[in-house]
Amino acid sequence: MDLDIVELSRLQFAMTALYHFLFVPLTLGLSILVATMETVYVMTGRPIWRQMTKFWGTLFGINFVLGVATGITMEFQFGMNWSYYSHYVGDVFGAPLAIEGLMAFFLEATFVGLFFFGWNKLGKVPHLIVAWLVAIGSNFSALWILIANGWMQNPVGASFNPMTMRMEMDSFAEVLFNPVAQAKFVHTVSAGYVTASVFVLGVSAWYLLKGRHVELARRSITVAASFGLASALSVVVLGDESGYDAGLNQKMKMAAIEAMWETEPAPASFTLFGIPDSEARETHYAVHIPYVMGLIGTRSLTREIPGIEQLVEEAHGRIENGILAYDALMEIRGAKGNATQDMTDRFEAHSEDLGYAFLLLRYTDDPRNATPEQIQQAANDTVPHVFPIFWAFRIMVGLGFAFIGVMLYFFVRSSFKGMTYPRWALYGAVAVIPAPWIAAEMGWIVAEYGRQPWTVDGILPTALSVSHLGVGEVLFTIAGFVIFYSTLFVIEMGLMIKYIRKGPVQDVEETEIWMKRHEARLAGPSAAPAE
Repeated sequence: MDLDIVELSRLQFAMTALYHFLFVPLTLGLSILVATMETVYVMTGRPIWRQMTKFWGTLFGINFVLGVATGITMEFQFGMNWSYYSHYVGDVFGAPLAIEGLMAFFLEATFVGLFFFGWNKLGKVPHLIVAWLVAIGSNFSALWILIANGWMQNPVGASFNPMTMRMEMDSFAEVLFNPVAQAKFVHTVSAGYVTASVFVLGVSAWYLLKGRHVELARRSITVAASFGLASALSVVVLGDESGYDAGLNQKMKMAAIEAMWETEPAPASFTLFGIPDSEARETHYAVHIPYVMGLIGTRSLTREIPGIEQLVEEAHGRIENGILAYDALMEIRGAKGNATQDMTDRFEAHSEDLGYAFLLLRYTDDPRNATPEQIQQAANDTVPHVFPIFWAFRIMVGLGFAFIGVMLYFFVRSSFKGMTYPRWALYGAVAVIPAPWIAAEMGWIVAEYGRQPWTVDGILPTALSVSHLGVGEVLFTIAGFVIFYSTLFVIEMGLMIKYIRKGPVQDVEETEIWMKRHEARLAGPSAAPAE
């Protein structure tokens, strides 16, 4: 397979996925915040909370539409650029994607329409139910996508069928309750909640700096700070769970995150700073914190975290074992349905390492003819590029702890200082708006770049997954996506800025009714207006 096609297809999918993920976290978080604000409105009847629900709901709607447009385009690439991947694992990967489309997306899309056009047609409680169904649909959509992605990181509940040359599902329950998928889901949605909280906090701070919509801004900061603090704390806790799962199921990714070239005595230290050098297989100017990485990766003081060199040696052995599986597979295929028990037994004995033999197809048409040099080269290919993974992880973690500090500060000011904020803090809240998106993109780089050279970890190499396309065809589609997505980005930013500058629209009639009732309650029961 032409490796230029592989790299171009990877580039295209990375661009579209990272761009799509600009919209996903804000959609997840704003859906919950908007539903929470409407809940307060229904409980109190105060018009300010209805105004807040409508305003932040408008920004949610703009973001939702752009997220849908980019998400649908991204999924079509499985058929366009990754057709062999779709053929090989479609029985497993396609199930959660289909459920996401049929259950979560349709639920979300249907109730989004009712949310925006049902204010004067539905009662308060039915409309509140709609708001929460939108939020549930948004999070369900993320759940099924991350179940599919989690299976790529930790392929459980499926086995290879030598007659169809495909992975087939054995247990949907194992796919559904995959620990990697569950950890990724809760970590990702919590990151989305932080993103929305920082966004609401920053926009509200801008209103206070301008002296506009002060009551709405103060209440919005209170909600965002409370929700954001809880979410930021959960991101750290759930990120630790993801690190533990990586230590169990993706040892090479864990070693790359830490730039751990050699296995260290337990418990391993955490490298706070360093410059990984893949050529020299060492990390220059490393600053270590004792024990921390061992606790994150193993939750013990006695278990070792294997280093990259040790994992390459293990991969070398698995490639040699995979060649035996490949040889038995070719005999089974050659028997054309008349495979002997000996063929089947030999394949089953080594089938778990078949994917490692496929790594050799980059260098030879038949893995059975691979030279020792080619086997070693394939083993070396199991090491991802360490430098970007190492630093993406540290940027993500550093920003995560920074969000805790920001949210804690505004939570204290909201709860104990009468919702008053110094101007320097408000300017800081505006400046920090882009930071959650940076952290989220760094997280996806760690998750996806750290999985290379596999599309499905240990089963299907990336180099085998692509479609048979020409370089020109892929370059043409990349150019088309760049133009299309750049246009969408301009539209998104233009609409968001327009409606933020415009600000919330006060519902005069609703406010007047509430004021009359409030005045009547203060005057006594005899003065209450007739309903």
